Amino acid sequence: MDGPGPTGRSGHRSVPHTADLRVEAWAPTPEGCIGELVRAVVGSFADLEGARIVGERGCTVFGASDADLLAGVLEEVVYRMDATGELPAALALGPIRGLDGARSIEVRFRMADAATAALVGAVPKAVSLHDLDLSGGPDGWTCRATVDV
Repeated sequence: MDGPGPTGRSGHRSVPHTADLRVEAWAPTPEGCIGELVRAVVGSFADLEGARIVGERGCTVFGASDADLLAGVLEEVVYRMDATGELPAALALGPIRGLDGARSIEVRFRMADAATAALVGAVPKAVSLHDLDLSGGPDGWTCRATVDV
C-alpha cells in the first residue's frame, strides 16, 4: 500500500476483494486515518457533489481498541444511511480518548440527503470485523476495512 510518508500526506484507495469492498487509508493521525477511510467507503458508492445538505449530526463512538473505534465509526455511517437516508458529506473527529479497554471518539457529520446523491456503486450493508486494522508507525497511521455490499 502507498502509505504515509515523511511529508505527512493523507489518502485512501479501494483494493480488489471478492464480492465486498476493501478499503485502505493513511494519514498522519489516527483520527485523520479514520476520516480518510470513511471518505473512501462513501466515495465508493456515492457522488455527493450535487447532494442536498440536511444538517449536522454528532455521536460518540466507544470501543476497547483503535480498531473497534474504526469499526464503530463505519457502522455509524452504514446505520445512518439505512435508518435516516443520510450520508456524510464531511466529518470531523475529535481526539481518541481513554486507555486500553475504554476508548472513545467524538464524531461530527455534515449529512447529505442520500436520495439527492448520485449512486455510483454497490451500497454497503455491514462492516466486517475480519482483518480490520488501525495502527500507527514511524511514518503515520494506516487503516483498512472490508465492507459487505
